[in-house]
Amino acid sequence: MSRRWRPGQLMALPALAAVAVAAVGCSASDQSVDSSAGGASTIRIQLDGKDPSASRGELGRGSKPLQFKVGFGRNGIACQGTRFEEGWTPLGTFRVNAVLSADRFAMDPSLVEASGRSEDYLRDNLFRNMSAIDFKGDGETAEYGIGYISLTPVPATPQPFRFNTYDGQFRWYSFAIHGTNDSSRVGQSVTGGCINVGEQAMADLLKTVQLGDEVVITSESPCVS
Repeated sequence: MSRRWRPGQLMALPALAAVAVAAVGCSASDQSVDSSAGGASTIRIQLDGKDPSASRGELGRGSKPLQFKVGFGRNGIACQGTRFEEGWTPLGTFRVNAVLSADRFAMDPSLVEASGRSEDYLRDNLFRNMSAIDFKGDGETAEYGIGYISLTPVPATPQPFRFNTYDGQFRWYSFAIHGTNDSSRVGQSVTGGCINVGEQAMADLLKTVQLGDEVVITSESPCVS
């Protein structure tokens, strides 16, 4: 695909001002999250194309926002409204439409229907199947770490997201925030396009994030369209 570079797309993120100057050596999850607070959440992620290690996310819920380091696509940053392509992390506003882990399953009913499988089947097998895939062919699995939070763009635009079979495993393919089996990949531009986070951050997100929560991804770095 031919892409055009554009200046960075940035939205006002006052809560991330302090995050951007946080020490690079901090843990994946810098603050505890108050999971008892109710109401919808917004996850704000700011990507740094020049220094990926400075890329950060924040979940603002309750009195103790969760702040964490993130990694993104190996090819770089795509502009808002673009079609998801392998290796590119898109900017824009997204909505959580599935939360998958070994002990948690939540998915929009429309996705369950589109899967052609029962909700019980998906709950028992989907994340396990996805974790069994050896994407790089190097014998390593569990590349989504302990969890996978699927995202869909707002407003809706045509995307290649789908259920399919990959490496013999039935899976859900989408843009997502997910964990990793290699913590050194967090804070780097190395993923297939998704946002990756460390294990503690993903554990906190899995306790807190709900279907319908908003995710806003921005950057001051140039993006491509």
